[in-house]
Amino acid sequence: MRQRITFVHEPQDGIDPKSIGIHTNTLSVSGLKAAREDQITLSLAELPQELRVALSQTKEVHIRYVTAAPYESIPPFNSQLSPGLHAYYTPKTEIGKEGQEFSDLLCGLLDTLFDIKDKSLCQTPEISFTTLPSKTAQRTSTSYEYYLRSSQLTSGDASALRTYATRICQSTSCRSRADEAATASSVDLDYSSSSGVARITTFWSPRTWDGVAVSKMDHADRVELGVLSNEKPIRPDDLNMSGFLTVLGESEKPAPTMFQFPSRHHKHPAKFRTSFIEPTGLHPTLQLSIDNSHPPKDRQDCKLQAHLTLPRSIFPDKYQFRDSLYLASKNLTALHHVTLPVDLEAPEYTMSLWGSSALIELAPPSSPSSDSWTAEIPLHLRYLLPSESGYRTTSLPAPVLFWACEAGEE
Repeated sequence: MRQRITFVHEPQDGIDPKSIGIHTNTLSVSGLKAAREDQITLSLAELPQELRVALSQTKEVHIRYVTAAPYESIPPFNSQLSPGLHAYYTPKTEIGKEGQEFSDLLCGLLDTLFDIKDKSLCQTPEISFTTLPSKTAQRTSTSYEYYLRSSQLTSGDASALRTYATRICQSTSCRSRADEAATASSVDLDYSSSSGVARITTFWSPRTWDGVAVSKMDHADRVELGVLSNEKPIRPDDLNMSGFLTVLGESEKPAPTMFQFPSRHHKHPAKFRTSFIEPTGLHPTLQLSIDNSHPPKDRQDCKLQAHLTLPRSIFPDKYQFRDSLYLASKNLTALHHVTLPVDLEAPEYTMSLWGSSALIELAPPSSPSSDSWTAEIPLHLRYLLPSESGYRTTSLPAPVLFWACEAGEE
């Protein structure tokens, strides 16, 4: 097992490297205000039996749980998803063909990891998952997407994080790290057959760490600790990091380091709020209130995008997004992606797919400023299962907003 613990702090929150404790089998750090990412790398043999069997029959699986609590990010941890359970799956061969036993195991695996309330919500990828668009025409296998809100899981938000992280682990050392996941912002499980290893990545938003100790539970474990800070980059699209790295059993003292790398994700200072325009009715309009319209680094080639993860009770109608005048009245530019197929008539309780996702380009004011502005996204509510009271409630997770910029030539 390999453990890598990375703290990233603002330059003004640095600590004396002498405060990093290096002992025979333990690394420790305290009094540090920083974001934290723990990455545990495990071979298939180090995973629980059910998970090991399931992963050995797939090409790629990525399972992320994101807390519903708002949290701040810091470079390089800027990539975000909407709150809830996200699963992405690529089989070794097409679903339905011989040798795809894992497609029948996947929903059972998700239930084992998360305790899904209504088991009918996840049957098989062929029934409950949606397909992802292919990046290339030569792609030989289809990838699938699945999503559930935290309210559709038996345990609460913090319990779901702890349960997920703990059930991935088999060894005591892995579980000792996973127990801390209850206070995390997200937990990821990534597996690729090309590498043959699984990675558990846990992220905590910036906070003050009074005391963190990381130990070797086995002599073969490798434990790495990094305490890094963002520095001013030489090139605008790069991130520049400096700080100290320590390897347990190899380092006598923290080693200074500085490195620079290109990053696809950068932080933007703008904030946004969401609400539904009242009255909502069967055709709710999601209003996004954004507090400024400045593109990142004043780059005019950047486009503001909204990514929506929509449970099956709510859906977009792609045909509404074909009218340019209508879009302009809503401060929208285009619908770039929507999960297909989207049944425009089916009630929610007859649906088998988890829902849909959409990528919509917004239209900020033509003259960038610090003034707030709004965009409105038209949505539609499906008929919900009747109840004795005559009322049903539904919700959707917060969207993710980001600026997408053209890649540089370098």
